[in-house]
Amino acid sequence: MESLLSTAPRLRDACLADLPALLALEAQFPGDRMSLRALRHAIVSPGARFRVVERQGEVLGDALLLLRRDSPAARLYSLIVSAQARGQGIASLLLADAEAQARQSGRHAVRLEVRADNAAAIRLYERAGYRVFGQRSGYYDDGADALRMQKPL
Repeated sequence: MESLLSTAPRLRDACLADLPALLALEAQFPGDRMSLRALRHAIVSPGARFRVVERQGEVLGDALLLLRRDSPAARLYSLIVSAQARGQGIASLLLADAEAQARQSGRHAVRLEVRADNAAAIRLYERAGYRVFGQRSGYYDDGADALRMQKPL
């Protein structure tokens, strides 16, 4: 019988070998997807922390945190969980890890944009202590608005 530890999700840095899985995660969205080129750049960029959660070799989700040298806040650019892995705490795990990465990089807050119609994501962020501080009209490719949220660390 396989141990529980071997089936527990594992966080790690994204690598170039993850590109097919990362593209598959991006394909869950009708628009506003990261391209292969953008994903590749994010993996190797010193100004980014691109992390994945995997279980038994399968990538279940990812989070991309951007760290600008001239900003005290990190930006959570993307957080995606595969449809099959939703409801298993993967998003919360990725979010907590992104916050830890921001702290380790000396940032004092994490900011993000989220679709105003994405109630599940908004609930996740609010439960984690994020608060709305602005809105961007027509932010997404399909014209949807974005809420700007922030959490002090």
